[in-house]
Amino acid sequence: MSANVSAGTVELTSVAAGYEVLDALIKAADVVVLQARHVCSGKFFIVYSGKIADVETAMQTARKVGGEFVEDYLTVANAHPGLFPAMAQTVALPPGKLMSLGVVETKTASSALVAADAAAKAADVVLLKIVSATMLGGKGYFTMTGSVASVETAIEAARASLDSRGTFVNSSLLPNPPRELFQEI
Repeated sequence: MSANVSAGTVELTSVAAGYEVLDALIKAADVVVLQARHVCSGKFFIVYSGKIADVETAMQTARKVGGEFVEDYLTVANAHPGLFPAMAQTVALPPGKLMSLGVVETKTASSALVAADAAAKAADVVLLKIVSATMLGGKGYFTMTGSVASVETAIEAARASLDSRGTFVNSSLLPNPPRELFQEI
């Protein structure tokens, strides 16, 4: 992903409406669909990327078409470069950077994405994984590593990004966990 790439997410309470929204937003703007799937509790989750104007156009279309079935949505302007590999769960554990582990849990999958972006922009951390709702009752979470101070700063930024949405659930900071714990991520 190149610089200045933005992302959008839409969560719907209907799988059928999810496919309608997916069709409409692809037709409305030049965006790349990164994830589109049904998730636990009968929801449908869509993540897409592109230039900010295209992401916003797709979002307007998604909200209009999805109507009452839109449960959560958001746009991440100029997404942190570590966001997309963490979403794809393709981040290799960085040797020498595994100093502490941070975990942030959110009420919605979309909120996990925006919180992870805020965390990565606020501190020198490596986003490891962003998990969105598959078997979590519609919740999301992300993991990161870095120094204790950096992870602490990142958790604070993530929480602040969620305060107005009311979607923060919990967070953990594990200083110097064993390498085996990272293998479970």
